[in-house]
Amino acid sequence: QVQLVESGGGLAQPGGSLRLSCAASGGISSIGTVDWYRQAPGMQREWVAFITTGDTTNYAASVKGRFTVSRDNAQNTVYLQMNSLKPEDTAVYYCRPNVRTKSGWTYAWGQGTQVTVSS
Repeated sequence: QVQLVESGGGLAQPGGSLRLSCAASGGISSIGTVDWYRQAPGMQREWVAFITTGDTTNYAASVKGRFTVSRDNAQNTVYLQMNSLKPEDTAVYYCRPNVRTKSGWTYAWGQGTQVTVSS
């Protein structure tokens, strides 16, 4: 059974930084593209960024230039470095990797990690 553990969330001041991690385990033979999403209170979940197996990345306009996604394939872990944080970045952040198991390819969701940006 695929398990995703997200960590690194917390409270940051405006202008500060946080680094989120998303570690995958449990019968995974390969990890494809990984997306990050976020959901603010009362809002729909929105896409933030993705990284492909070839390290191609793309970002939502709202975070471009401030957030950086990277991956460590040996550790089955993906990171989201968040710099120059703004109060509007406050949300629960989720990773969504495309993982390959014995059953084939499937998307998995992390449990989410809370990021709060406030002075």
